[in-house]
Amino acid sequence: MPHHAPLIAAIVAGIVLATVLGAIANRLRLSPLVGYLLAGVLVGPFTPGFVADQELIPQLAEIGVILLMFGVGLHFSLSDLLSVKHIAIPGALVQIAVATAMGVGLALFLGWGVAAGLVFGLALSVASTVVLLRALEERKLTETPRGKIAVGWLIVEDLAMVLVLVLLPVFAEAQRGDGATPLQLLGTVALTLGKVAIFVALMLVIGRRLIPKLLERASLSGSHELFTLTVLSIALGVAFGSAALFGVSFALGAFFAGMVLNESELSHEAAQETLPLRDAFAVLFFVSVGMLFDPSILLREPLQVLATLGIIVVGKSIAALLIVRAFGHGLPTASTIAASLAQIGEFSFILVTMGGDLQLLPAGASDLVLAGAILSILLNPLLFVVLDRLEARGRSKQTMEPVSLGYSDHNVLVGFGRVGAQIGEQLRGKDYPLVVIETQDDPADAARKQGLPLVFGNGATQDLLRAAGIKRASRLLVAIPNALEAARIIELARADNPGIEVIARAHSDAEEKHLRKSGADQIVMGEREIARCMAELVRSPQVVPLPV
Repeated sequence: MPHHAPLIAAIVAGIVLATVLGAIANRLRLSPLVGYLLAGVLVGPFTPGFVADQELIPQLAEIGVILLMFGVGLHFSLSDLLSVKHIAIPGALVQIAVATAMGVGLALFLGWGVAAGLVFGLALSVASTVVLLRALEERKLTETPRGKIAVGWLIVEDLAMVLVLVLLPVFAEAQRGDGATPLQLLGTVALTLGKVAIFVALMLVIGRRLIPKLLERASLSGSHELFTLTVLSIALGVAFGSAALFGVSFALGAFFAGMVLNESELSHEAAQETLPLRDAFAVLFFVSVGMLFDPSILLREPLQVLATLGIIVVGKSIAALLIVRAFGHGLPTASTIAASLAQIGEFSFILVTMGGDLQLLPAGASDLVLAGAILSILLNPLLFVVLDRLEARGRSKQTMEPVSLGYSDHNVLVGFGRVGAQIGEQLRGKDYPLVVIETQDDPADAARKQGLPLVFGNGATQDLLRAAGIKRASRLLVAIPNALEAARIIELARADNPGIEVIARAHSDAEEKHLRKSGADQIVMGEREIARCMAELVRSPQVVPLPV
């Protein structure tokens, strides 16, 4: 190789291996996250062969975290955040306290002491931004009430960890006996909270006016590249500036940038522009986590690893479940929050690294936290699979009645969003029998209000399709925009009902080809229909020359 290019080598090795192993995991019906993590283990320092740069990959992964939180903010308004404050603030704080107490208990059992236990417990208490949001997005829960509670909970955790990171050096000095006085400690806390308050105030007062205008000006330029660069500049610039000037985490700064941009009419387009980069860099996050993992700890300290994992997956989950239930929310919401928080990530790594540098933690603590992170991230998709099946089974019992009362030769509509709702309205107007499958709360409520039989859950599961009477249906209408998920739904429907007529939507020729290969009979493409309608609106074929 003529040039030394560690950055290029790290990106190529991480992305290529993640793609290959992610595809293999997907083929084996596992979450692609398993493949991404294994890719990190293979390019890490604890396995033979190529070793990627251990400083570059985590920095690239941080870009993924920034873009991910920016995207969440684009769909999350200030009113959404305030609407869940009554449960997110006390819930997150109590859950942090419970998990920290369990961590202290394990540390004392291992003979580490209270100080080490506090840092260890705090590291086990905070969930990963990337893992939580990925789980919610895969199930289209981000904009549902329970998704908003989970995101609000995450924001409170991030704010708490920002304060912990500032106070940790002061705590270490106090442990050594040369620390600050209580008055100085109080001053440090007040300064940190003041900086965060100033940042939030600036974003809500100035940012809400300035950031949407910047995006609108870029849109008026007519340059697609300039618009994309403006979106990235806002996301990355605010994230970096918030960290450098106010001590706020990158993720939190990016979230507020997206939230104030939510008020712009261009927020949806901004989200689409950042999506490809966000996904690519988010994959590098999992690669970076895998690089830190030393697999030998599973053989050296298996019981300690299991105890750590138990606190993360079982202890935190039960605590979150009980807290959410105590606030009067139903079991589905409580279960979703519990599963979402049953893992740890980026803040945990920062805490144990700082704890080690300040000589608060023994050497083995970081290995336990990393092992707990890897294993909990691997287990998290499985928890959601179990949760999805339990919910589908419960809801199918509730929704089987309209199908069993004589529904046959009916239409099954998957998706009741903007497109699906219009399809439903027209079919209902013609008295065509219809059963709706929907996975989000608000569209599902809209279908119920119209009196339509509803099966709530992800249509890409055999049980859910059968609950909608797919074996006796004459037609399947797939109105969701995700072509990969739509193809899976079509394949499952064909397996139960080979003769069913399938109509689906697509956004490109490639998607159309993929859906037809999966078994779709008819494909409706938005751009093609727009072109056809506009051509029909041309009353006369006569061409009028433009003035010179």
